[in-house]
Amino acid sequence: MVGYDPEAKCVSTVEAAAAGSASGLVTRVLVSPLDVIKIRFQLQIEQLSSRNPGAKYHGILQAVQCIFQEEGLVAFWKGHVPAQFLSVGYGAVQFMAFESLTKLVHNVTSYNARDSFVHFVCGGLAACTATVAVQPVDTLRTRFAAQGEPKVYRNLRHAVVTMYQTEGPRTFYRGLTPTIIAIFPYAGLQFSSYNILQQFFEWVIPAEGKKGGNVKNLVCGGCAGIISKTLTYPFDLFKKRLQVGGFEHARAAFGQVRIYRGLLDCVRQIMREEGPGGFFKGLSPSLLKAAVSTGLVFFWYELFCSLLCTLKNTDSTMRKEC
Repeated sequence: MVGYDPEAKCVSTVEAAAAGSASGLVTRVLVSPLDVIKIRFQLQIEQLSSRNPGAKYHGILQAVQCIFQEEGLVAFWKGHVPAQFLSVGYGAVQFMAFESLTKLVHNVTSYNARDSFVHFVCGGLAACTATVAVQPVDTLRTRFAAQGEPKVYRNLRHAVVTMYQTEGPRTFYRGLTPTIIAIFPYAGLQFSSYNILQQFFEWVIPAEGKKGGNVKNLVCGGCAGIISKTLTYPFDLFKKRLQVGGFEHARAAFGQVRIYRGLLDCVRQIMREEGPGGFFKGLSPSLLKAAVSTGLVFFWYELFCSLLCTLKNTDSTMRKEC
């Protein structure tokens, strides 16, 4: 169902956008706590270890307890409003672009739209398109998730106005370079890995049919998320560090802060002060989040597309009977 299928011809571009938006919305609600923990880990300069007296966060369970005690349950959904705008917008643009690109490849080239290589290229391009479209919202989401108490931004409108007046319009695109560099292979690997795993399951269990298909989509999506996130993780960390530039005063409660002049300076400082392990801070919650979120995104997308196809077929049958 993911990607253009000349034999199915069931989901239109608009319907793909609607299914992508819905899958992003549902998934975001469920994985927001993991996202907040991941961002806190990525922004911490100190080593993530209980042996480091200056480190605020040591591990996932300790971070959950610490955030809950200091900021309450709602802290795990900090920045949820801009995050939902991000998920809904990103899901719509990404899946709409992916369906359109795979259809274009199938119609104007000799490549098969179901090939894994086609899914890698089209998935990467679709994600780049979606990223540029929603990058300002992603920056807002990171700022909200990163701020401690007392809050710097009271609400979304206050954050937009304050950032625009004090830092200028370019601040909404902080971290865009490492994001674009990382998102192409990340999304490409997501879509191609999902495609390969789906084909593998069909080869192993050819008679499965529709039985257990939803579970298969969830498992394939989860594995695809782990593979893609592991291979591209450092760029996600660079993006988060750059997105909170100019926001250092709100980070004081969480430990040391650093000012980065750009991507290369960010890489140099992390390597010098935190070592190679610094590039993978927050990897554990990120892998957990990637497995859950990617699995759920593909699961809900396939489910919503199936529902749309069923509704269309039912409506078509009713019209014929009339």
